[in-house]
Amino acid sequence: MKTSLVIMAAGIGSRFGEGIKQLEPVGLHDEIIMDYSIHDAIAAGFNKIVFIIRKDIEEAFKERIGNRIEAVCARLGVETAYAFQDLADLPEGFTVPEGRKKPWGTGQAILAARDVIKEPFLVINADDYYGKEGFQLVHDFLVEKATATDFCMAGFIIKNTLSDNGGVTRGICSVDENLMLTDIKETRHIVKTPDGVSADGVSIDPEGYVSMNMWGLSPEFIEVLKAGFVDFLQGKTKEESNPLTGEYLLPMVIGERLKEGKATAAVLPTHEKWFGVTYKEDKPLVVESFRKLIASGVYKEELFSDL
Repeated sequence: MKTSLVIMAAGIGSRFGEGIKQLEPVGLHDEIIMDYSIHDAIAAGFNKIVFIIRKDIEEAFKERIGNRIEAVCARLGVETAYAFQDLADLPEGFTVPEGRKKPWGTGQAILAARDVIKEPFLVINADDYYGKEGFQLVHDFLVEKATATDFCMAGFIIKNTLSDNGGVTRGICSVDENLMLTDIKETRHIVKTPDGVSADGVSIDPEGYVSMNMWGLSPEFIEVLKAGFVDFLQGKTKEESNPLTGEYLLPMVIGERLKEGKATAAVLPTHEKWFGVTYKEDKPLVVESFRKLIASGVYKEELFSDL
């Protein structure tokens, strides 16, 4: 069965400072975080890789990872494809508001790949390390249980997804007794505190589930995103739709489908520890973390040599 890994790599990375944070070397041989995600996805059974990038970073992206991964995938019989997120890629009848510079968000990022996503797919961020478990859990769900309206999400524990160098934004999840997602709230400025974890000074449960944008979705969901984007641009949704700053976010779209009873989303618990380069100060810890994973045998020094 064909299943795709869709990597959202078009983010500007403003908090990281100069440079393209998704392309920062972190491995023994200058691998980037995406290398490890692609390795883990292929090992889990995904057989198509879709990169969502911006046109202006295409050359740097292909030089840094794209050409190399295409060669690896060709050897392993894994398909690759590209899609380009563009501020001006809007539904018919809409134009970019004057002064708008901010990307339209993760919902529009997935829509950028609408012509290449034809199978059940897993969405991830380019600059997050998820660990192996989530890839296997989501792949198995997509193969065995996914339908046009039954989705899944790798559920990470809040305390395992924080940065030592500043606040992060996470989708805090509410789940029922069957580990089905009932609500998701995009929450900003989540930080470690001496007493645990807080968001904007309000204490939150460090053992709760959060979304790290690791969603298992059906190809039919693309049509939901198309219709929702029109509503968003018309200001008909609950999402913040300021024409200059509003973002059409994937978790919010899914959350609305759940509330309307038009979809379900299973939360697949993973206790893997996230790390990523949200801030430039995060990089030394990420580099050291990969050193430890290699030393403990989680990965080979030659990353793809075991596939």
